[in-house]
Amino acid sequence: MTKLNDILSEIGISKVKLAKYLGVSRQMVYNYLDMDDVNLWPLEKKMKLFNLLQVKSAEEINNITITSDFIKHANSLINDNNSIIVEKGNISFDGLSKEDQSLLNDIVFLLKEDLEDDQTPATSTICKYLYYFLQAIENTPEIKYMLGYVAKTTGFIDPNEFAFEEDDQFAFESILYSAMVLYNNGGASKSKLIESHKKFVQDIEAKYEERLSRTQELNSAKVQALKELGYTEIKEENATEVLEKMAEIQSRKI
Repeated sequence: MTKLNDILSEIGISKVKLAKYLGVSRQMVYNYLDMDDVNLWPLEKKMKLFNLLQVKSAEEINNITITSDFIKHANSLINDNNSIIVEKGNISFDGLSKEDQSLLNDIVFLLKEDLEDDQTPATSTICKYLYYFLQAIENTPEIKYMLGYVAKTTGFIDPNEFAFEEDDQFAFESILYSAMVLYNNGGASKSKLIESHKKFVQDIEAKYEERLSRTQELNSAKVQALKELGYTEIKEENATEVLEKMAEIQSRKI
């Protein structure tokens, strides 16, 4: 089974992709790969694996030589089996490249598996926080460096790969690494942590108050604009006029 794991790793077939190819859960794939012998697998799953690896028996797996044709065959089967798993809702993968469709499908599959395997509030909260994280990237693009840091420290990509702004990503990773070393070594006193977290909370609350004030300011300008223009609400036909009037009202305060 060590040889099988090595082959799958070398040709770039993840546990998620293998699970979809075999038609089982990701946890079941882990169970299969923990077995001592492929012959212990259910017959249907074993034959699908043999087809993927172009062998006729478990013994032949140890004699596999990885070539470009072998990799092409395996990935072709995996990708051809990459059916869209979203069956309900209004999600469409139209307009995406085949590679992006496959990536998005892997993400949805992985999240679905996690939610099915562990239906505790913690798992649901993790997925919710991930959703918030993706939303936050739009307004704080630097946090994408966090994704690069995690991908590197967990061994998925080369630590010297810089997919974004190299100097900024380099600086961010260096600072984050120092922080993680401090965290793992317990190098900060409790009192310093309390003070730091207090400032953290105050900073967030100040930003919230600023956004709230801005929202109230915009609402006031909208009400004033509608009043001056003689409208009761913003509609498609008067939206441009109302927005221009709002800008004028706000400029009066400068």
